[in-house]
Amino acid sequence: MSILQRIPWVSLTLLLLSYSTLGWVISETKAPLFVWAITVLAILLFVGSLTVPWTNLARVSSTVFKSSTRTFVFSVFAAFLFFVMLAWFRMFLDTLLIIAAAILARIDFQAAGVKEGKAFWLTSLLSLAGVALGAAMQMLFVRHVLIR
Repeated sequence: MSILQRIPWVSLTLLLLSYSTLGWVISETKAPLFVWAITVLAILLFVGSLTVPWTNLARVSSTVFKSSTRTFVFSVFAAFLFFVMLAWFRMFLDTLLIIAAAILARIDFQAAGVKEGKAFWLTSLLSLAGVALGAAMQMLFVRHVLIR
């Protein structure tokens, strides 16, 4: 079976569309260049964390919860994130949509037997392309609507 037949097109389309909303929102705020750079870095880190084997993730989590102080700091951080979730519920839902689309793509790649490296690069490429597509669509929409 060729790689084109094994690619999960539906989940990758959802991934592209969900990241395009992120690109649209960032472009709409006229964010400076460093915000775009941080966004790209965050996307790559997120996609990379999805492709890391679970044994490596378990090893990292065991070092985080090794001491009581680290566990306390993590608990305070989790409580803060819960507060942010409630305060900015709309942003939380958008973020949850992006996370769900990325996880779906990762599960589909795993079910199709695609190697982790290829899955990382394809997911990263489509995620970044989605952000760029959303920004381009927002710029074209604003130019088209505001000029007329």
